[in-house]
Amino acid sequence: MIPIRDTIPSRNYPVVNNALILVNIFFFIFQLIQGEALGQFVYTYGLVPAKFSSPFISFHFSMGEKLFSFVSYMFLHGGFFHLIANMWSLYIFGDNVEDHFGPVRYLGFYLLSGIGSGLFHLFLNVHSNIPTIGASGAIAGVMGAYFILYPGSKILTLIPIIIIPWFVEIPAFFFLGLWLLMQFINAAGSSALNSGIAWWAHIGGFLLGMFLLNFSPRIPGSGFTEKIRSVTTKKTTPRLQIIHPTGVGEDPHLYGTIVISPHEAVSGTAKLVNIPWGFYKRLYRIIIPPGINNGKTLRLKGMGRSISGKETGDLMLRILIS
Repeated sequence: MIPIRDTIPSRNYPVVNNALILVNIFFFIFQLIQGEALGQFVYTYGLVPAKFSSPFISFHFSMGEKLFSFVSYMFLHGGFFHLIANMWSLYIFGDNVEDHFGPVRYLGFYLLSGIGSGLFHLFLNVHSNIPTIGASGAIAGVMGAYFILYPGSKILTLIPIIIIPWFVEIPAFFFLGLWLLMQFINAAGSSALNSGIAWWAHIGGFLLGMFLLNFSPRIPGSGFTEKIRSVTTKKTTPRLQIIHPTGVGEDPHLYGTIVISPHEAVSGTAKLVNIPWGFYKRLYRIIIPPGINNGKTLRLKGMGRSISGKETGDLMLRILIS
């Protein structure tokens, strides 16, 4: 299953989430220019449990270097596809979680999830001499928070069936619950010493993300988040919206709702709306005039139902300003 996007748009621009993606890409490029020194670079800045358990190995690293590896390991990746998979998951789930926490708390949450994931891996593989790298543990924490915050969200998912791509919307609680179950199955059937994948770190990060989410309300706010949100709040709703219209009896008209922002209500806007009806999915460009009021209905001629003996109905779109 390959997640494509979720169905909940973020209310604010995810400045920290986007910055984390860029930082990960930067350090991946920095890895690539290490050349023959890449192995030593990964061993130094990756998370190696033996640095803490083996006196012979520990001797070569200062305490600062060993502790720093709990942060540095989550910004390194084992290859291009490893990076893309992690960053894509962060892109899909991170914006909404940042919406909930605010930029500053989200950054702290992300780093704590990654550090906690690393500790979980260390305790379960205390003698391992294999470097663990990747943002997977921190992103698992983000997914754990998303699991609690938005269980009713839908994840548009690509399921390849032989050579035929099948797109389906899967409830977030099912998608993420299945992902967590797969981590348990893989962890029980393999060892990080053999597979090279820290399955238990993924599980630890996911569970820690759920815990930190429930613990976060106890942390007093500083008011800084509100100041940042005054700048990062999105002034527009998604340009493409899916509208599920309803029809009543023999009434040829269809009825639906389109969501716009207060800024768009004042200035006017254009939207692309996807209207599934039966086996058809119709795409229209809708012009919303400036100065429109909440609850106003736009009448779109000829976009309703075609019922035998009656003229084709219209689509009645109610404006919801949110």
